[in-house]
Parts: sequence; structure tokens; C-alpha cells
Amino acid sequence: MASFLSPSPRFSPCKVKDESMPNLVTYEHWRRGKIVFGHHLRHKKPFPSARCMVEVDVPARGSVDAEEHSSSADYGVVGVHHVGILCENLERSLHFYQNILGLSINEARPHDKLPYRGAWLWVGSEMIHLMELPNPDPLTGRPEHGGRDRHACIAIQDVLKLKKILDKAGIPYTLSRSGRPAIFTRDPDANALEFTQA
Repeated sequence: MASFLSPSPRFSPCKVKDESMPNLVTYEHWRRGKIVFGHHLRHKKPFPSARCMVEVDVPARGSVDAEEHSSSADYGVVGVHHVGILCENLERSLHFYQNILGLSINEARPHDKLPYRGAWLWVGSEMIHLMELPNPDPLTGRPEHGGRDRHACIAIQDVLKLKKILDKAGIPYTLSRSGRPAIFTRDPDANALEFTQA
């Protein structure tokens, strides 16, 4: 993957913008296929001391190297439907996911059609599928920071509010090491979870 500060030729043509142009990087810039670079790039903040900015065309989603893939490989990915999480005790996990994280059960999903106990929890329009099954992963020796382990990432509106909830419940967590608004914690079965502020 190319660095934002040294775009690959794939992202050309580049053009230098006038210093007087509005110099704000927003989600809309990225979404419309434009990313603006400056000497002091800070997401969603102005470039107070940038001497010049470069606007780079970014390929639309799905268009990068599209010609290298045959049309038979396009089977219509539309998103992530759910994430499966193993648990030792369904009631203990439901207490964590419902009472601490505030997720609700999707009653429309079958709970009794599988050969093991489980529950489907709403995470926005996607779901977590809790499955009461033996966990083949070791529960000890996992990295303290969940960002260095397998994890599911959930977009939330307020990381500081979640931090207070975890503090009140006595649940350990680590903050993002990159400085972005994100928090990592583990469920009762040591499954790592990331919550990033959207």
C-alpha cells in the first residue's frame, strides 16, 4: 500500500493546488475519490503551515487493478453480515454484550436450529454471533493490547463515554497507540474488541 506522503504512480495525475484554496481533509474528499496532502496532515483539520497541497486522484472502490481480475471473480460482495465469537458460557457473555456494551438480541435469528447454544446481537445493521463452543485459542499469553491480536472493530459515536462505562464496570482496556479515538478491550473469553469513533 502506498504512503499518503509518497503516492504511487497508480494515483497520478497529481496537481499542485494554490495555497489559497480551502485546505480541509474530510470524509467527503476521500469518498469522492480525492485526498488532499499537505506538510502537516491532520484528519479533518486545516493545514496551518502547509506551503503547498497536492490533490491526488484515488481510484474508485473496486477499480484498483480491476483489469487483472476476471469477471468471474465478481460475485457481489456487499459487506460484512456478522462476526462469529466463541464463548464458554453464553449467559456470562450475554451479560457483557447486553448489560455492559448495550447490544440487543436479534430475535429473528434462529437460536435453536444449531447443535450448540448461541445468540445473535445487533451491531448497527450487522451482527455478532455468540457461539457457546470450546475455544481452541489459548486464554493466557494474549497480547495486552487487543490491536495486536485478532479482533473485531465496532464503530461508535463516543469513545470517552465507552471508556467511562468500562471504568465503572472495572473492565480493563487500552487506548489506540496511534492516538486516534479508539479503545480496545476483551470480552469474558479474551476475545479482543476494538471500538473506534466514527
